[in-house]
Amino acid sequence: MTRSPRPPRQPLFSQRDRDNLLWFWQHYMKQRARWLALVLVMILVQGVVYQQFLSITENGLRVIFENGTLAELALVCLAVFVLFVVRGAMAYFVPRIAVWVSNTAIHEMRRDLITHMMGLDLAYFERTKSGDLIHRIVTQTQALGHFIGLATANAVRDAVTVVIVSGYLIWKNPVLFTAAILVLPFIIWVMNYVSDLVKRVQGEAETEMGHYMSGIEETVTAMRTVKIASQEEVEAARLEESTRRLRDLTLHVQRTQALVMPTIDLSSAFVYVLVIGGGGYMVLSPAFDTDGAGIITFLLGMVLVFDPARLLAQYLGILQSQIVQLDRVRNLYRETPSITDAPDAVSEFDTGGDIVLDNVSFSYSADQPLFEGLSMRLDGGRVSAIVGATGSGKTTVLSLLSRLYDVQGGRITIGGTPIDKLRIRSLRAAFSVVAQDIVIFNNSIWENIRYVNPEATEAQIWQAAENAEIADLVRARGAAPVGPKGAQLSGGQKQRIAIARAFLVDAPILLLDEATSALDQGTEARIKSALTRLTEGRTTIVVAHRLSSIADADRILVLEAGRLVEQGSHDELLARNGYYAQLYKAQKQGDAKV
Repeated sequence: MTRSPRPPRQPLFSQRDRDNLLWFWQHYMKQRARWLALVLVMILVQGVVYQQFLSITENGLRVIFENGTLAELALVCLAVFVLFVVRGAMAYFVPRIAVWVSNTAIHEMRRDLITHMMGLDLAYFERTKSGDLIHRIVTQTQALGHFIGLATANAVRDAVTVVIVSGYLIWKNPVLFTAAILVLPFIIWVMNYVSDLVKRVQGEAETEMGHYMSGIEETVTAMRTVKIASQEEVEAARLEESTRRLRDLTLHVQRTQALVMPTIDLSSAFVYVLVIGGGGYMVLSPAFDTDGAGIITFLLGMVLVFDPARLLAQYLGILQSQIVQLDRVRNLYRETPSITDAPDAVSEFDTGGDIVLDNVSFSYSADQPLFEGLSMRLDGGRVSAIVGATGSGKTTVLSLLSRLYDVQGGRITIGGTPIDKLRIRSLRAAFSVVAQDIVIFNNSIWENIRYVNPEATEAQIWQAAENAEIADLVRARGAAPVGPKGAQLSGGQKQRIAIARAFLVDAPILLLDEATSALDQGTEARIKSALTRLTEGRTTIVVAHRLSSIADADRILVLEAGRLVEQGSHDELLARNGYYAQLYKAQKQGDAKV
């Protein structure tokens, strides 16, 4: 059995890693350089404290070994106490300032991430799992915040301690120190090996975590279907499999990182034996000017070096996983919207004019074109209905009108102005939408209506609720929340909230996208009066599957496989006995059987 070749070892810091770190520094840390400098000064003070502790300890040992006085011993003890008071003060302020700086930076990063995410195209959200986005914005940024704050401050403190104490030990006994660091190349090799493994495995673990969170969200969102279909065990097994994969990858990361500490410990043991043996020889040999106090102090100094060195090595191992997370977070910034305002875009246009699709081409994927040369006119101030079989492109027309997607050929105009020459905000402000899938928040009905226009007055909100025939329910429920996604409301009540929102926006163009398809005919009839009031004086475009609901439309446009095959009034289309008439008769026979 042949083994697959291992991937080539990556450098400790690739060019992409350095670019990410530089980006994070320039955007979120550089403006706090003064605070970071203060932290560094306090860390340097801590390093000097350790060095002075060694010096005073050596003097104290000589006081003890060489028959010093009690007064001298008391002075040594007082000096050590003062040093540790200073160290304690630095140990209090360093993490406080470091955590404040990191939390502020991460807050700004999350703010910028959310702002950037809101500007991305709808297509990005349709191809990206929401669990992956949540993982980036919440979990990964939180981990980065802890790492760049407390963990990095501690690592800098450890590095400064190693440098200062090592410098002191070199000054005291360069021969013994040189012998002690013979093991350093081996430690560096281990760190490079571990870092390479951690970086690769951490990338797999972060991807799996995003899939895992998306799986949980999908299961929770579809819980009604899961319960009805009695698929609890299937969903539990699916999530258990994801949990197992995530566990295995996490254990792999931890096993890899766990190689660092034993390696450092064994190396430390070798060094201590070398220092004790070599130092003892220096004390016993008249060729060296070394005494017992000096060797004991040197050993204590090596402890002060190797303990922070162990922590620093552990930090460097974890650093690779954090670099992976930083790259995943920054990947969201690398996504750029393709639907933007043109340089010469305008805000003013004739919102009451005709909407014209002229030779429009569009496809969601290159190998499956939807529209090829589609042309149609939607009369301003009148009700136009777009009908057709599933997949014929009805809802896509609405998406193209509001520039959720851009056409790939031809153009769309409103009142003679191409929509790609309009500011996106101004274009979308001209539309009110009542769709089949209504976003309902776990808040009161009042707040759900107000959501689309937070600046609306109380009187305007009540008027919208009255027009949508939901005011009585608003009064009855008061401030009571409606449950996640409106779980405590019926389909008709949710639909009335959507209609009330449309009244509150009061936009000149109304889009009704399968607005009543999920309702029974009785509920649809009760809502119809509210819809009739809503369409008055507006350009209205209705996308409907149930043809009986659009019989009163001024014009009906019939799509089949992305082509406009018929158009006219309901009676005209029935009289032609074409595709529309066949659809209508088939639905009528189906309703009769029910």
